[in-house]
Amino acid sequence: QVQLEESGGGSVQAGGSLKLSCRYSGSFTYTCGMGWYRQAPGKERELVSTIGSGGTPRYSEAVKGRFTMSQDNAKSVLYLQMNSLKTEDTAVYYCAVLKYIFNSGSYDCRATYWGQGTPVTVSS
Repeated sequence: QVQLEESGGGSVQAGGSLKLSCRYSGSFTYTCGMGWYRQAPGKERELVSTIGSGGTPRYSEAVKGRFTMSQDNAKSVLYLQMNSLKTEDTAVYYCAVLKYIFNSGSYDCRATYWGQGTPVTVSS
């Protein structure tokens, strides 16, 4: 099992910055990466960024150029530096571990383990 605990959320004005942290622990068998997701009120959860075994983060178009994902394996912490925040970034942010899931004859890399989420509110 994997345990994830996010922190660092809060309220900030548009244009400001926040840094989220996700402390992780447990067994990482068959995992294929980690990621940050978010869910805004009334909307579905969406991907923000992921990082795989290659170590190069990938970002959604909505946050590219403003958010930076990093990982400190020695401390078992995943970070999300969020700059130039916009009101539309308001959401609960979740840390996730991606795992290989066998589906219809092949393996998919899917977010499988989730933290409890940390809320981010950006005001105008």
